[in-house]
Amino acid sequence: MALPSRPPPPASGVVLAGGRARRFGRDKLAEPIGGGPLLHRPIAVLAALCSEVIVAIAPGSAAPALPESGELLWVVRDPIPDGGPLAGLVAGLREAREPLVLVVGGDMPDLRPALLEGLLRRADETGAGAVALAEREVVRSLPAVVRSSALPVAERRLGSADRSLVGCFRSLGLVVIPEMEWRAWDAAGDSLRDVDSPEDLPAPER
Repeated sequence: MALPSRPPPPASGVVLAGGRARRFGRDKLAEPIGGGPLLHRPIAVLAALCSEVIVAIAPGSAAPALPESGELLWVVRDPIPDGGPLAGLVAGLREAREPLVLVVGGDMPDLRPALLEGLLRRADETGAGAVALAEREVVRSLPAVVRSSALPVAERRLGSADRSLVGCFRSLGLVVIPEMEWRAWDAAGDSLRDVDSPEDLPAPER
């Protein structure tokens, strides 16, 4: 009889939702998909894996409608306007209470729990400062796992000329999971899909 698999290590979840959605032409995170706003899909996946979910939005923007989830879900604001996803990461790290932080985009509708668990386990096993995925040998910025202790480094990077997430991850000591390995958790690569334009929505939702 097979033993049940151990649960993933404790983690905070951060959903980056501060982008301007210029290519989409309207608030894409409010776009209905599968019976609810696009933003609710990554929130739901993280809520099932993490002890808390933090949604980072742009300063000055209206707070989005959130699913009912008690005290485990709340909104924070990026520390600077137009700081890109790194600003959202900093906002999330400032509030995260767990040592590991699972970071995803608010426009990622098809995140697979098995892949996110794989990221968390690799971070836990290796002690890496950050863990990300490679697709065709290119490191993807999201989804990823960083440590909450990375906050000072992320804040310094936010004040520099290079605000890329991957650049920040590399400065933390990045472990990259190769494509041939993570495809076992998400064969179709759905977890990497994001919505940049209306054409990226499923046909019935466009």
